[in-house]
Amino acid sequence: VKRVMRFRKKEKISPRYVGSYKTIKRVGKVAYELELPEELLAVHPVFHISFLKKCVGDPASVVPLESLAVKDSPSDEDVPVEILDCQVRRLRHKEIASVKVLWRSQSIEGSTWEAEAAMKAKYRHLFPYDSTPS
Repeated sequence: VKRVMRFRKKEKISPRYVGSYKTIKRVGKVAYELELPEELLAVHPVFHISFLKKCVGDPASVVPLESLAVKDSPSDEDVPVEILDCQVRRLRHKEIASVKVLWRSQSIEGSTWEAEAAMKAKYRHLFPYDSTPS
């Protein structure tokens, strides 16, 4: 079921789909009634097909998100490889310098814009062209 605002409060990073639920019956040509758990009884159980995605695989093998844990170790940290570009954004009363960073585990399409000052403080070796101290 595609995430809708009623399932949880709005978060910056939240799952696109929520749970894997059994289909009870088809309602018309474009909707299905789902068997929802008790904590979702306040939600109407009929959903348009645009909110649904076919579950591929055995539903019994789905691991709940609550049981997953992420270790916070340096080996898990994504490491920047190279500075691809730089820019200065001018706001009303200040300028913000940022750099486009290529990360070890990403392709060029996955590169991100980061604050130059923060990157210089943490990854000084990526800025050999800059002789001024930060």
